[in-house]
Amino acid sequence: MRDSLLIALYAFAGAAVTGLAGAGVLRLIRRRSLTVSLAVVAAVGVVAMLAGTLAVAWAMFLSPHDLTVVTTVVAMAAVVSLATALLLGRWVVARSRELAVAARSFGDGGHFAAPDAPATAELAAVSRELAVTSARLAESRERERALETSRRELVAWISHDLRTPLAGLRAMSEALEDGVAADPARYLKQMRTEVERLNDMVGDLFELSRIHAGALALTPTRMSLYDLVGDALAGADPLAREHGVRLVGGRIEPVPVEVDGKEMSRVLGNLLVNAIRRTPADGTVAITAERSPEGVVLSVTDGCGGIPEEDLPRVFDTGWRGTHARTPPAGAGLGLAIVRGIVEAHQGRAGVRNIPGGCRFEVVLPTAAS
Repeated sequence: MRDSLLIALYAFAGAAVTGLAGAGVLRLIRRRSLTVSLAVVAAVGVVAMLAGTLAVAWAMFLSPHDLTVVTTVVAMAAVVSLATALLLGRWVVARSRELAVAARSFGDGGHFAAPDAPATAELAAVSRELAVTSARLAESRERERALETSRRELVAWISHDLRTPLAGLRAMSEALEDGVAADPARYLKQMRTEVERLNDMVGDLFELSRIHAGALALTPTRMSLYDLVGDALAGADPLAREHGVRLVGGRIEPVPVEVDGKEMSRVLGNLLVNAIRRTPADGTVAITAERSPEGVVLSVTDGCGGIPEEDLPRVFDTGWRGTHARTPPAGAGLGLAIVRGIVEAHQGRAGVRNIPGGCRFEVVLPTAAS
């Protein structure tokens, strides 16, 4: 029993010394390539086995002949083991290099494609994570391109919509200054109308900038949808009469909600104005408010004839105005973007879908706590 313990102790001591030395070497070369690290790991394993075996052989006081035989056999086994470990290590390193080459496509804006060659479980896991990250980056780049396109369109449309009233104001002011205006009172009234339009556009831009910056401060209060919708209908009625559109409020349930009254009035006002301007004379714009399993649903239905299916995902984008709405009366394309921003700030969602003869805009809000 004592001899067995001594043999185990000698073997452990020889292997432990080699392992500690290998750990020190790995620490020194921790910034070197994977090839060098694998070579050191393989060498440590082989040399630890060699050192433990030789330590036991010398401790057993073998004859010189037997000691030479044991040393030769162990040394040859160590050489073969080390060579095999290095060859297998080169295979692992080659797979990692292929993975690194495939990952370079990220920097070029490309799509990651994992190497076809078989790899270790760890490298396969890294490949899967890189593939997921690649898909997310592709989506992010697509959103960035869409936002950039939207910004460019917005700048172009705002420039056009500002230039038109400013040119009119300049012409009318020069006419008044030169005393050639046939009806100064009419000119002054028109100038005030144009100034109000410009003020509304600037207000929309300011509101949208607060939404995008996350600086939209809400003051939620408990109120009834009946009162909220009633105020919105009263505010939109003059415009509806001007356009010859019937404004209908149906199925307005007195459901309590926790919302910022001022901001939600702006949401309903934007939706109603948008619907009235898109609905032909003698058409109908209807607004409803009712409970649903998802929460409280506010809907505005118009008679615009529908939106092309390919344009539906862009309706709430900043600057979108559709193909038939490029003129100033349609606004700068900020109203629906403001609607979505305010609704999402209330933890709700806004959507649109086509119905026979028109569109249905829906705003879903969480119900107030009982």
